Amino acid sequence: MTVHPKGSLGILAGRGVLPRRIADIVLNEGRTIFIVAFDGQTDLATVDGLPHAWLPLGATTKTLKTLHAADCTEVVMAGSIHRPALSSIKLDLRSTASIARAGTRAFGDDGLLSLIVEEIKNDGIQVVSIEDILGGYLVTAGTHTKIKPNAFAMQDAARGITVLKITACADIGQAVVVQEGLVLAIEAIEGTDSMITRAATLRRKAIIGPILIKGCKTGQNTCVDRATIGPGTISCAASSGFAGIFVETLKTLIIDRYATIAAADAAGLFIHAMSFDGSNREHQIKC
Repeated sequence: MTVHPKGSLGILAGRGVLPRRIADIVLNEGRTIFIVAFDGQTDLATVDGLPHAWLPLGATTKTLKTLHAADCTEVVMAGSIHRPALSSIKLDLRSTASIARAGTRAFGDDGLLSLIVEEIKNDGIQVVSIEDILGGYLVTAGTHTKIKPNAFAMQDAARGITVLKITACADIGQAVVVQEGLVLAIEAIEGTDSMITRAATLRRKAIIGPILIKGCKTGQNTCVDRATIGPGTISCAASSGFAGIFVETLKTLIIDRYATIAAADAAGLFIHAMSFDGSNREHQIKC
């Protein structure tokens, strides 16, 4: 029997199936949960039938009061958050003060969410990472599909890892698309699936299709964001003519692992996990 800390687990829920998956697993283990759903972000299906509250993204004080009222002693952040322009978010006084203290740190991909995490910790609630709950979902090294990457794909993976090391210095994206050494797309605010669709318009007639390379940014706060792929990723990659996907070993989550791998096999794609911190000189980029 799993032994849990006293109190409920608070789930700060973004888009996608991951927040609900966490809720269901934790409930099955006998622990209570409470979901903070963000207006314009969280899927309705995530909170269906579960205790929850809908709150604006910038309402830090109200979020903390809600978590305390629900007896949440731990909080996990799960699902993607499409951050709107700061000028369009109705920030409360605590959020405004936090952003002012953070300065330029607030403007990266994870900046605003990292500030929320800091405020939660300052309020005495422990913030846990997704892998603390779903550790078995982190992908292990090697090829997980019937098809394996060839030498051309491995070269494109090395090129993609180099690019990700550089973009990580500026807190930009977790993924890149490479084909025959050419960078077709770098993930920005649109998210991985939309980037894949964008890259498809630039796909070349070549021996091998484009490759998706996805992993955690250097120094990334994994309590805020964790590189993730799932059946939706496979569907986008397959319809866009991709050859396969490289992910970072033990730093990337595969949601619905068996369904994801089965979908990749059916589409003729590979999924290969490898370390992004190899000894290749090309990877040794300093920020």
